Amino acid sequence: MARVYTAHWKDYELIDAGNNQKLERWGNVITIRPERNAYFKPVLSPKEWESRAHFRFNEISRTKGDWEQINGDKSKDWQIECRELTFNLKLTQFKHLGIFPEQKTNWDFIAAHLKPGDKFLNLFGYTGGASIAAKAVGADVYHCDSVKQINAWAKENMESSNLSDIRWVHDDALKFAQRELKRGNRYAGIIMDPPAFGLGAKKERWKIENKFHELLEVTNSLLEKDGFLIANTYSPRLNSKRIKEITSAIVHNKKVEITTLAIKTTTGKILEYGDLTRIS
Repeated sequence: MARVYTAHWKDYELIDAGNNQKLERWGNVITIRPERNAYFKPVLSPKEWESRAHFRFNEISRTKGDWEQINGDKSKDWQIECRELTFNLKLTQFKHLGIFPEQKTNWDFIAAHLKPGDKFLNLFGYTGGASIAAKAVGADVYHCDSVKQINAWAKENMESSNLSDIRWVHDDALKFAQRELKRGNRYAGIIMDPPAFGLGAKKERWKIENKFHELLEVTNSLLEKDGFLIANTYSPRLNSKRIKEITSAIVHNKKVEITTLAIKTTTGKILEYGDLTRIS
């Protein structure tokens, strides 16, 4: 399947990947953290990785772990920039730092396809990369996430980027979208980045392979006539063939692109990040 590549930028570089790990630079901080898609051999030696990195994530369980400082005396929280946006990063027990850098290609797409005053909806909004990218071009932005602390982190990124007035929604993404449809609201752009499995605002369990059809149906109905929809999915149980079947049944009179989201390391390896569906 065709790939869409996210390029490095001044404050982010995927240096190398392999042996189920990745070596990344975030501004002046370099980390080693797990990556199940890095099933190949890295280019650089383990010694080179160790000599470059400041922090390494050690897994305690499949979902949690802790960070070990292996070089230098870097702070465990810092800022990086991307275009005119500022992100507040920190080392979390879930191995994430506060942004998914592969999403930059979607932030660029959003900035290119929205104009001031357009309504934009970010479902499963996480720390708000797409939200502040849309706000920076003057869109009317709704950011929905079921975790209050994540919404607070996204608000910090908005304020650090000298932006304001994003509408914060603490709610289950699907339920909020369904209510928006009943209210007759429509959006010029929507992005959804659902996890493979998760919990809603009231701790209800769900799996993306069981919910994607419903999610796509409601979000497609929320689009204005010329609106766009971006969906990122990461589950092997929801492969590109199944995504194509679902989109074909729901989406009509719009262009549908289903590709693989990827980044090429500085050393030349290709790391894939799941399926990217764009409807426009």
